[in-house]
Amino acid sequence: MCSPNSVLELIMESLLCDEIWLTSPVTPDPPCRAPMQPNFDIYASSFYTTKQDREQALAICMRQELSYMPEPEYAHRLRFDDMGISRFRVIQWIIKSRSRLNLSLETVFSAANYLDRFISMNQWHGWKYWMVELLSVACLSVASKFTESFTPSFDEIQMEDLEHSFESSTIQRMELTLLQALGWRLRSTTPYTFAELLLWSIDSLQPYLHQELITRVTDLLLHSLSDSKFLDFRPSVVAVSAIRCCSEELLSSKSDASVMTYLTDFIPPEQKDDLARCQKIMELRMTDPLYKIKVCGNSKYCPSSPITVLTMKGTNTCDCHVNLSVSKMQSGSNINFRSNLRKRMREGH
Repeated sequence: MCSPNSVLELIMESLLCDEIWLTSPVTPDPPCRAPMQPNFDIYASSFYTTKQDREQALAICMRQELSYMPEPEYAHRLRFDDMGISRFRVIQWIIKSRSRLNLSLETVFSAANYLDRFISMNQWHGWKYWMVELLSVACLSVASKFTESFTPSFDEIQMEDLEHSFESSTIQRMELTLLQALGWRLRSTTPYTFAELLLWSIDSLQPYLHQELITRVTDLLLHSLSDSKFLDFRPSVVAVSAIRCCSEELLSSKSDASVMTYLTDFIPPEQKDDLARCQKIMELRMTDPLYKIKVCGNSKYCPSSPITVLTMKGTNTCDCHVNLSVSKMQSGSNINFRSNLRKRMREGH
């Protein structure tokens, strides 16, 4: 029987047998569709109208969260492998795609979850960066189809910030590979899932404070999404840590006490140590000037050290060189080489 990694290599090779890189023809524009509306209000997509409904949903999420996490040791392996940088780059691309395509936060977190679950199932040694880009496109496409009312086309998804362009048929085959690997289990339980439900349940705050807390928590969770350190923790722990950090920063001691009591009761006793560790990491990230870097008006969410010590120029030029020696996909190797050669020629002028 073939190993999972051998099967993956065969799948990837078949995906790209007829691929045309970088010069892929533009497919005809899809029929006009209504513009996607930005997700300004965290309450807009709520299916839960009563507190009892929310509590039942939280209980279900708590029971399911482990089954939607990446494989054990995944986060540790990322921190000692080039895949950690590749993951950081494509998660950044997914986050930036949200504003460009007017996607919901649920879509962004689901796409990241699909990406991590798929990578963690495979031995990624020898993967090239185009493989991670192709996977990220498929993850974002599947997530948007599952959660959005209007889904972007493949051309729209690939419009900016990718090094390679993929044919629609290639993305579709990658989508099927992804779905089969995940067992078609797409209703992921992510930190945003818990944050959404928990923030709905906090009803003791003034409306303006409540909305500000929502804004800060979702922003902090986006910051943490590309940091592999938070993959060590359950999604519920990450969500509660974010809410606690933002509550301590925003609320008065009286309001903060009621919120903290609710959150403390929510986390089981055996996870309290993890909660303390996760919150400490999150607090350190909030005070680290390298954690959030403004570039051209956009937030860049940086992974934890040692990657954060790289300058932006260094990240853009160095982290794209993926080890090609193990890969058996000659066509991909040739294309990648030409892409890097053109890049070096441009930088030389």
